[in-house]
Amino acid sequence: MLRIGKVLKSNGTEGGLVMSFLDIVPEDIDLQEPVFIEFDGLPVPFYFESFTPRGNNRALVQLTGVRSLKDADELAGADVYADYFEQEEEEDFTGWTVRDQAGREVGTVWAREDIPGNPCLWVKKADGAEVLLPLHEELVLEVDENRQILSLTIPEGILDL
Repeated sequence: MLRIGKVLKSNGTEGGLVMSFLDIVPEDIDLQEPVFIEFDGLPVPFYFESFTPRGNNRALVQLTGVRSLKDADELAGADVYADYFEQEEEEDFTGWTVRDQAGREVGTVWAREDIPGNPCLWVKKADGAEVLLPLHEELVLEVDENRQILSLTIPEGILDL
């Protein structure tokens, strides 16, 4: 998920919130999609019930389930995440060469598999076998756009399947 903003403070006594947004303007937010706020290490979805832009990077919002000043104060200072922005930034690696963490060539990307929360790449190995590799930002070691080479940390055993 992509961090899109922060809950700055509560607003009023009915659970209203003031949010600020990072690197996006409030008008770019899809109000039909949920935003996520982390509780106990887990992302909890919230939907917008109301959304009023205030300037270039702030908005007054009402989220589902936030009905009181106490509820709103509990969210103050929390980071806000969304996963629908990542889809706009997806890079097409079709035709790229994949290398492992040791620099060995694994194969060529022939398709992307968008499993919710776990995007993957289909890679055809030199022996003709196909393997599905996770494409998580923490596994990406290097992206060489000029040579179209993607270097990944590949989990142990995944190439043996």
